[in-house]
Amino acid sequence: MSITTSQNRLKLSTFKLNTLLGMAQEISAELKPEELIDRFRRILNDDLGIDRILLYKIEEGKWELLLNSNCPDRVVANISVERDLLPFNEITFVAVSDNPILLELDVIIPVIQNNQPVGYVLIGDTNEYEKGVSATIRHLNFVQTLSIIIFVAIENLHLFHKSLEQEAMRKELELASRMQSMLIPSRVDMPNFKGVRIGSYYSPHFEVGGDYYDVIALSANDLGFCIADVSGKGISAALLMSNFQANLRALFTRDISFSSLIEKLNQRVMATAKGEKFITLFIGRYNNRTRRLEYVNAGHNPPFLFIRSSGKIIQLSLGSVGLGMLDEIPVINQGILNIDEPGTLLCYTDGLVETIAGDKVVYNTNILERNFMPNRDVHQIINAIAQERESDSDVFDDISILGFDFE
Repeated sequence: MSITTSQNRLKLSTFKLNTLLGMAQEISAELKPEELIDRFRRILNDDLGIDRILLYKIEEGKWELLLNSNCPDRVVANISVERDLLPFNEITFVAVSDNPILLELDVIIPVIQNNQPVGYVLIGDTNEYEKGVSATIRHLNFVQTLSIIIFVAIENLHLFHKSLEQEAMRKELELASRMQSMLIPSRVDMPNFKGVRIGSYYSPHFEVGGDYYDVIALSANDLGFCIADVSGKGISAALLMSNFQANLRALFTRDISFSSLIEKLNQRVMATAKGEKFITLFIGRYNNRTRRLEYVNAGHNPPFLFIRSSGKIIQLSLGSVGLGMLDEIPVINQGILNIDEPGTLLCYTDGLVETIAGDKVVYNTNILERNFMPNRDVHQIINAIAQERESDSDVFDDISILGFDFE
């Protein structure tokens, strides 16, 4: 072996080692995946003289072509990873193939992780080399090593950026949760209203929820209240609910009729949700002078009115379909009830009475009925119900409770 040949081999080996070290440094610098792929292309095309490169990588269950260097369109168009490449789990020289288009390349290099192919590098050259040895053969082991590094780097970058996105989403959800909690009045925020004691409980299943309740002093003698539930969960439900809260506060007055209020709210929900979501709600107005309760139940779970002296329980179900289900609500039935003696009204969302049992959803209101006791006020009743549900692992939805003691 001549000194010149030895020097050339040493020079080539040094180049390959420095290339791998340089690639490792570039990876630590958190380059974008497309920049890593372009670096890979330049090493093979410019430094090693391998002129044809195809790089396929599986992304979320689908194979994607991430790099095509100098391969004719007719070649790329006629290669199917599932049909032509998946049978190969080790480096293969393309001499014979069921797909003759693969003969336009020289070598198939699979990249395997956990016994599953995650990528394929196809290389070939159309140039003549000294002694008839092509660049693909001379540099095959190096190309394989470099391919593995590139795929691992791309996947690590993907995971890194995904973790950043998840962290950003987590912070956004925390902010959304804080913002939403400002829309839900706490017990101390409830209006002081003569002859009425008000209690509440709110527990979103995730950071943000689709439940909402509100209590509004409409006049010195009129108290308005509402409890509502948006179909679905997450940010979209929370956004729709915040929009609904603003509309309710703007429209709900002492004098507006419930039919007019429901129609206007339905129009606002339809305009916002475009028919993709709907809202069920129970809305009421109580006058502490006449002791008259007016209400509409728009597709919501019927609240329970407990009469203390007799132990009788009345469910309030008169109303209409939910908001956002139809462009125009065909029938709106208003309920009117005179509460002539002390009682407790509990309004709630379906997360309280629906639980998971195996693969079924079970609807059961026993938790409400067994906690109504003549010697308990609304706060004690709600606390007892909340404690029971908080220890129940079968809860799968937001839970809201809004209650009133009418003295």
